[in-house]
Amino acid sequence: MRRVAPFSAQQWHYAHATFYGDETARETMQGACGYGNLFRQGYGTATTALSTTLFNKGFACGSCFEIKCAGSSACNNGNPSTIVTATNLCPANWQRPTNNGGWCNPPRRHFDMSRPAFDKIAYWRAGIVPIAYRRVPCMKQGNMQFMIEGNPWWHIVFITNVGGPGDIGQVYIRGTNTRGWVQMTHNWGVGYHIFQSYMGQCISFMVISNSNFETVMAWDVAPSSWQLGQSFSGGQFQRPH
Repeated sequence: MRRVAPFSAQQWHYAHATFYGDETARETMQGACGYGNLFRQGYGTATTALSTTLFNKGFACGSCFEIKCAGSSACNNGNPSTIVTATNLCPANWQRPTNNGGWCNPPRRHFDMSRPAFDKIAYWRAGIVPIAYRRVPCMKQGNMQFMIEGNPWWHIVFITNVGGPGDIGQVYIRGTNTRGWVQMTHNWGVGYHIFQSYMGQCISFMVISNSNFETVMAWDVAPSSWQLGQSFSGGQFQRPH
């Protein structure tokens, strides 16, 4: 397995940010990345939706960003930054121009943050503010989580709590009764599927980051007695030095 350096913070870029929902962040649940209940999955309210350009067909799901307000009277005192995880898509609105309501229209880079996350950088009544942002390592506790859904002949695995680069580019599965690693197909967000039954087998996963191609082997994640709807823990990307 090829070794790569741990994912590290990248350079700053400029964009704009808005927010959706209220201070409870209830509207951020069940987003386009497939995380479901963000509180239950450990992401809480530190989340954002990405414009189509940044979302990258779902391969940006799980990426972590440091965001701070830049050059606006609405910026909070001291210009603090906050770190959020990409958990949703902000779709294009072709009925509105890019600079007036169509904030997430391509090729615009835009963050539609949860209201609590936006409140940490700016006064909410501003609605939209210019920001500086950069990718940063995702600091997660424990291992990655693998939730297996589907049916006895077709499985889809949702992978959450991904540290380091946070994002996922490729996923492979291996069963105790199958030969070698088999690549899964990107379904949507953090979901990867395969049209083959692995029930009754102990399952391992190989996860490859979309950002830096770091590879993690999560051996024997699910026992042979696993059932659909269950979650299992195993493997994690390197922590930055």
